[in-house]
Amino acid sequence: MPSITSFETHDIRFHTSLTGDGSDAMNFDCDYSAATVVLHTDSSTLQGHGMTFTIGRGTDIVCMAIKEVANRLIGKDVETLFEDMGKTWDYLLADPQLRWIGPEKGIIHLATAAVDNALWDMFARSRKKPLWKLVSDMTPEEYITDAISKEEALAMLREKEAGKADREALVRKLGYPAYITSAGWLRYDDEKVARLVREAIGAGFTHFKMKVGANFEDDYRRANLIRSIIDDPSSFPVGYSPPTAESLQGKNAGPMGCVLMMDANQVWDVDEAVNYTKRLASAKPWFIEEPTAPDDVLGHAAIRKALKPDGIGVATGEHAHNRMTFKQLLQAEAIDVCQIDSCRLAGVTEILSVLLMATK
Repeated sequence: MPSITSFETHDIRFHTSLTGDGSDAMNFDCDYSAATVVLHTDSSTLQGHGMTFTIGRGTDIVCMAIKEVANRLIGKDVETLFEDMGKTWDYLLADPQLRWIGPEKGIIHLATAAVDNALWDMFARSRKKPLWKLVSDMTPEEYITDAISKEEALAMLREKEAGKADREALVRKLGYPAYITSAGWLRYDDEKVARLVREAIGAGFTHFKMKVGANFEDDYRRANLIRSIIDDPSSFPVGYSPPTAESLQGKNAGPMGCVLMMDANQVWDVDEAVNYTKRLASAKPWFIEEPTAPDDVLGHAAIRKALKPDGIGVATGEHAHNRMTFKQLLQAEAIDVCQIDSCRLAGVTEILSVLLMATK
């Protein structure tokens, strides 16, 4: 059986700050980057590639942490690792000295994400399946017992088993639903926003996210600009079919079935988030994402409660450190939309536990 023999890391950076790509109210000047790892085995045909996301400076520090985590896998038999990916994930987190610089958060958790993702990639390659197919064919066992028990998780999975083939066929036919943010970066001027929204419509997108929080007048103008385009029948190609009514339920969709979302990237305190978002309510956003500090679970709950009469939801999770933070957000009924970042949570393994909790 193949064993892991070595690894390599790469610090990859793109100068997106030059064009304003990726700009938001908190991260106005960022260079989208990745800290990547390649796990090698003694089989010439088996590798695993993983990554975590950064925005420029500090990517080299993450690569240093990746080396420490990946070094724990040297000499390990891959089939033993694959046999219980939950146990393998626990092993990656189990070094007490490395855990001290977390625990399960920050740079060491970003590094673990890259390594865990590389292991899942290797697992999928070994089975000659794309990762989504590998996972959909499995029964995940990771759970958070006071939020969802192992028995509850398995019961949910078994209940959904009957329709899995139909869902897989639909994904193969249509692809996985996605929204677009790249039309609404904060530093884009109105002309570029309008052009990119129209191009996104032509590409088949129906859900659009814009960045807010730096200047209310600019946000109000841009929100209504986007709404005017996505609600205008002349913006759509001949033969356009809107999403199903069921898929749009509770999303404040316009007459063409399009949805607007907003993302403040943590720039407000609780009261400011409520007041600012209410002033944007005329643009009918589905949700406000990261309206306040990502660790403020009760703050998110208060914002959600205050915005509920306006029909605006709350989304967060991009900066939720780990499954425990998501557990608290869900238990406190603080969010309507669970926004997982697969490069901040410690890889696919931890993501599965959050998906199960969110489903419940």
